[in-house]
Amino acid sequence: MSQPPKGQKVVESLPIKDVEGLRAAMAAWFSRAGREYPWRATEDGYEVLVSEIMLQQTQVSTVLGRGYYHRWLERFPDVHSLAAADEESVLRAWEGLGYYSRARNLQKAARLIVEEHGGDFPRSLAQIEALPGVGRYTAGAVASFAFNAPVAAVDANIARVLARWFDFRERVDTVPAQRKLLAWANRLVPESGGRIWNSAVMELGQHVCRPRSVACDQCPAASWCKAPEPLLLPLKKPRTAQIPVEEHVLLAFRGNRLLLQQEVGRRRKGLWKLPSRAVAEIPTASPVTQAQYTITRYRVTMFIHELKDAIAGENERWFSTEEITKLPMPSPYRRVVSAYLARQGKAIEFR
Repeated sequence: MSQPPKGQKVVESLPIKDVEGLRAAMAAWFSRAGREYPWRATEDGYEVLVSEIMLQQTQVSTVLGRGYYHRWLERFPDVHSLAAADEESVLRAWEGLGYYSRARNLQKAARLIVEEHGGDFPRSLAQIEALPGVGRYTAGAVASFAFNAPVAAVDANIARVLARWFDFRERVDTVPAQRKLLAWANRLVPESGGRIWNSAVMELGQHVCRPRSVACDQCPAASWCKAPEPLLLPLKKPRTAQIPVEEHVLLAFRGNRLLLQQEVGRRRKGLWKLPSRAVAEIPTASPVTQAQYTITRYRVTMFIHELKDAIAGENERWFSTEEITKLPMPSPYRRVVSAYLARQGKAIEFR
């Protein structure tokens, strides 16, 4: 939803009054309590886009604490370097963050910016939203955080805060409710710009008005909040229970060469993993070990079978120990390979 023209912002229909007072209280609180994230210290649209794409399915503590954001920008400091990179190096740099389509879309966006915008990051909301992998929230976030555009950016944190402020009793994961929240959010954004406002509301949802705990005595907006029981909001469809599945893979070495299989599915296409086999195809009596990992709604128990005389199948190749350190590989399989080599006295450092 586009921002109403200047001078035509309608605030009377909002469920709260004294919008200017709320804005001032939030801005003052954010100036004291706001965290110092690197993407809040830049006006580079590309750097902000990288942070937003990484944070779509990943916590801030992982993106920053494990160095993903800084390593990515060191390797691909601008759209030109990312657009020119080969896909394998892009996937390798993304390894550990999961949801690899995000990395592919980020590279597609960089190439589009180079080809259609001459390498200059687009500034309008519509142009940003037209980039591959960018939805309405991400476009609003980049436009407001990088360029201080007066547009809303409603993520899960902001949706939760708005639902509690307005005592909103509809499910927030429906299209009509999302439209209503976006309309309210747009009316709350100051005409002077959305950088501080969106950052402040997001910060409130991250650290004060949290999903399973609230600190109303520390909330700068407490006097505007209409929810008598904030922890009951927002309303959502119940979570789907995780589905347990089993996976049987080979740990097959031939000398110092390891057999790997290249993924062809949509989720991890192009990455290399331990080869999968049906149990009937594995001559070993039992797995040597097992591991567990979660992917989307699946809880996977991976059984690892050591095999000395494996035959490479479709999309499978033998790689030297040196070669596998440079390949993009999903974290669950890399952990298994690392642990096995360490037990053999062949500890290696993945790059």
